[in-house]
Amino acid sequence: MTPEQYVQEKAAASGSSFYYAFLFLPAPRRAAITAFYAFCREIDDVVDEISDIGVAATKLAWWQSEVAKAFAGQPNHPVMKALMPHTAAYRIKQNHLLAVIQGCQMDLEQTRYLDYPNLERYCHLVAGVVGEVAAGIFGRKQEETTRYAHVLGQALQLTNIIRDVGEDAMRGRIYLPVNELQQFDVKAHEILKRTYSDRFVALMQFQATRAHGLYDEALRLLPDADRRNQKPGLMMASIYRALLREIEADNFQVLHQRVRLTPLRKLWLAWKVQALGRL
Repeated sequence: MTPEQYVQEKAAASGSSFYYAFLFLPAPRRAAITAFYAFCREIDDVVDEISDIGVAATKLAWWQSEVAKAFAGQPNHPVMKALMPHTAAYRIKQNHLLAVIQGCQMDLEQTRYLDYPNLERYCHLVAGVVGEVAAGIFGRKQEETTRYAHVLGQALQLTNIIRDVGEDAMRGRIYLPVNELQQFDVKAHEILKRTYSDRFVALMQFQATRAHGLYDEALRLLPDADRRNQKPGLMMASIYRALLREIEADNFQVLHQRVRLTPLRKLWLAWKVQALGRL
């Protein structure tokens, strides 16, 4: 299996909504974003699939070393072999990849966030930086687009957090800020035991409103000159915002299940942005 085949299979097998946005890109950009996304999946899988914290930390340290070796001209892992040919053309830097690793290291070091500014730092590393790199691959022309990409990345990550509250709790993690749990009088043990309440729904609506605000802010920040090139990101915004609205319509039944959109609906939402240029 070639490195290119490896990252293609990694991206497709994840079942992620991101994959649908990649389909509409020209081949060189599609190859670059597929390799970068496969890297992000590899790092994320270390935290999600390895239960032993020590083993996971060792694995992340290995990836830090692998990134350094790759940028020194000696990649070993197929993901890095597939990614490195694109780094110069799309301004993908070593510190970008290390930031993603640093964000996942936070998952090993803490399972709660005291307030939103603390959570925002985590979202910046695992999603904002990813958005910045993706915007460069898609074809960023305006410097202002970097800020748009960061904000959109955070909106997508908050949507993930809302969707995955139940799954994350099973792994011992609650990303919802502690002071907001207290504000709505929702106890951590209620989430861990999958106990629904009006208080929980109010807390989740508060989170959803914040995420919607970030989507709106991102769209305001995107310069018109970059709107066409950034269509893949807009596809993601359309798909994830539709998911968020689906969760809201389902009254935030996220403790015992993962709410999903069908592949056909994701493809339709992506095509609508591609063909009509609107969300």
